[in-house]
Amino acid sequence: MQRLSWNRLGLPERRAVLARPQQRSDAALHAAVRAIVDDVRARGWDAAAGHAVRLDGEAPRRVEVREAAEAGRRMLAADQLEALTLAARNIAAFHEGSLPAEHAVETMPGLVVRKVWRPVDSVGLYIPGGKTPLFSTLMMLALPARAAGVSQIVAVTPPRPDGGLDPLIALAAELCGIDAVWTIGGPQAIAALAFGAGDIPAVAKICGPGNAYVAEAKTYVAGLPGGPAIDMPAGPSELLVIADDGADPELVAADLLSQAEHDASAQVLLVTPSERLADAVEARIGERAATLPRGDIASASLANARIVVASGLEEAVEIANLYAPEHLSLAIENPDRLVPLVRNAGAVFAGRLAAETFGDYLAGSSHVLPTDGAARSWSGISVHSFLKAVTVQTVTPEAARAIAGPAAALARMEGLEAHARAADARLEEARP
Repeated sequence: MQRLSWNRLGLPERRAVLARPQQRSDAALHAAVRAIVDDVRARGWDAAAGHAVRLDGEAPRRVEVREAAEAGRRMLAADQLEALTLAARNIAAFHEGSLPAEHAVETMPGLVVRKVWRPVDSVGLYIPGGKTPLFSTLMMLALPARAAGVSQIVAVTPPRPDGGLDPLIALAAELCGIDAVWTIGGPQAIAALAFGAGDIPAVAKICGPGNAYVAEAKTYVAGLPGGPAIDMPAGPSELLVIADDGADPELVAADLLSQAEHDASAQVLLVTPSERLADAVEARIGERAATLPRGDIASASLANARIVVASGLEEAVEIANLYAPEHLSLAIENPDRLVPLVRNAGAVFAGRLAAETFGDYLAGSSHVLPTDGAARSWSGISVHSFLKAVTVQTVTPEAARAIAGPAAALARMEGLEAHARAADARLEEARP
């Protein structure tokens, strides 16, 4: 891990410290993704299937989850199945309890404007799979969508290396009320969801994280004519930990490694005012990485890791706000003091016991969060991600008589005479 003292860095050096790994914005990656998306958009199923065979190792299949879910149950011990159902219960409870209320405001006597909420008609859920099938991500997406009332949910995931649907993803799908999952991944899956391919329907919105190829595909399809909305830029994982001198270096190292093992492009940062803690974490993190089953991935990620020494905790929070991390851990004695200062983060884990792993699996909020600095303006997945706000206005005759003249005047100020006449016409209709 590279260590730097924040106050000894100039502006260019500070930007470099907080930069994401270069491979996330590689021009060759962008070109490859766009070629696949454009091909699927033009040729539909044949293109999607061809790219799937080349990249996934098999053609896409719609797999009914019931049989595979039973296989998943048989794989699990009782405590594992209990943990899975606990996670589903907590996630559902949080998002069902987060549904927004409709409200009405009488802006002047007789003129009422309401905001009502409607679910998105159809959504596509991308579930990372392949060597690391993330069944938890399916729950983090599908249960908020269910809580919102989405009527059509299309789930896609890359097949297992030896083919077919992972049993644990099938089991998670069954727990979420999803009957079938398509085994297709990568940009070809995003393109199929965006424009339709064979029996894979086009959807109104695509949600879910993925590698840099998936993140680029989502961004690209959202910008094309007729393309879908997307939840957010959600690429390789990242974690920034703010720790004080009293933090346990074992816990801090464990949290950093928990994100580093995701992907070689994942990025972890430690910001602390304590040189002593920095020394202790740095010593432990290398030792612990070597013992991990995914130690090679974690070690590759640690090449992009940083330890930043700040002058104090307030400055550490400002560094975090500049970086805008997907995950922000406050491994400090009094996190309530710093939480109000946090402006830019996908999720905050406040206190030494608030492990990021808890949020990844069963706290209740979704672990699908904005990356690459998008937390400056984007939120993570919630029930709101699957809802649209619609405004409704109602006008009494008295209100119409009061506002028709001002509305017409404003329209004529902008040179829109037809607008003005439409307002004037209400005066006749509202005449007592």
